[in-house]
Amino acid sequence: MRWGDWENGGRGEVGNKDTCEFRGSLLYLFISLLKINVMKILRSHKELDSYQLAFKASMEIFHISKSFPKEEIYSLTSQIRRSSRSVSANIAEAFRKRRYEKAFVAKLSDSEAEAAETQVWLDYSLECGYLSDADHLSLFNDYENVIGKLVIMISHPEKWSI
Repeated sequence: MRWGDWENGGRGEVGNKDTCEFRGSLLYLFISLLKINVMKILRSHKELDSYQLAFKASMEIFHISKSFPKEEIYSLTSQIRRSSRSVSANIAEAFRKRRYEKAFVAKLSDSEAEAAETQVWLDYSLECGYLSDADHLSLFNDYENVIGKLVIMISHPEKWSI
């Protein structure tokens, strides 16, 4: 059988030009939908963009906070390091809990809250003069980006479940 035989009882007639164009359009639409719905299978939390960005930002905070005054070591320095590290740690934990939708969303929500807390500590660091405007803006925007990615994941947990 040839293309179109199923339509015309096996007579080998393909049909008119409009029919062929319609079939071609349907085939194109079907292939496009397949491409949209095919998602890369992630094997590790380290493959998540949100994790990579959060980890990178927390390492930048670690290096920058080395220059914070010694009197801040048990307050601002430890707080900003703790909250920034917690963002990526909670993303990793959420990734491993993704078969349980509510647990997955809860850990992502914790990560979102830690990212917002880190932004507050960045604001304090700027106001206290420990952080430059450029570093503050860059890191603050990194955490805005992480929060945005987390909100999308929280809004569509079914796309991440296994």
